[in-house]
Amino acid sequence: MTLRFILCSLALPALALAACNSSQPAAKPPLEGARIGGPFALTDQNGQAVTERNFAGKYRIMYFGYTFCPDVCPTDVQAIGAAVKKLEASDPAIAAKIVPVFVTVDPARDTPAELKEFVSAFHPRMVGLTGSPQAIDRIKTEYAVYSSKGDPSPGGGYLVNHSRQAYLMDPDGKPIALLPQEQGPDAVATEIKRWVS
Repeated sequence: MTLRFILCSLALPALALAACNSSQPAAKPPLEGARIGGPFALTDQNGQAVTERNFAGKYRIMYFGYTFCPDVCPTDVQAIGAAVKKLEASDPAIAAKIVPVFVTVDPARDTPAELKEFVSAFHPRMVGLTGSPQAIDRIKTEYAVYSSKGDPSPGGGYLVNHSRQAYLMDPDGKPIALLPQEQGPDAVATEIKRWVS
């Protein structure tokens, strides 16, 4: 057996594998075709009116929570903000295409001022959105988000039970994937890079 034959024998499977990989169709986004997202009219952390059209042409991360949340929301939003910061360092072109958005499910307490203090703690480009209870109910329906006000505490406060998902939406406002914010910023950044080009 000649050296040339051995080299050719080793090269052929590698070439065949490369050929197979190059013809594989790109994976479809897991939420492609899902009825998630839609028009909204809300107010941002600066008191400005905002609609879905303000985000046209940008990928957006849509997370729903509330600023008085004692644990889950700050942890999740920290992971999202840190993931965007990681992308700004490693893949600035991708990061520039993304807008992280925090939508309150507690509009009675989450005024623009409350939202501004909250979102600015996690990322300078994070947008906080609030609105009338009716407007918040509409966007919750559009994004299949559940929330329910809990019983009041002796001090007059209350918790809000809510679903915990972060949607990655495309520049046309269509859903792409759920982000694994509960797994931390590295997992979120990896999932964003999978879909944002």
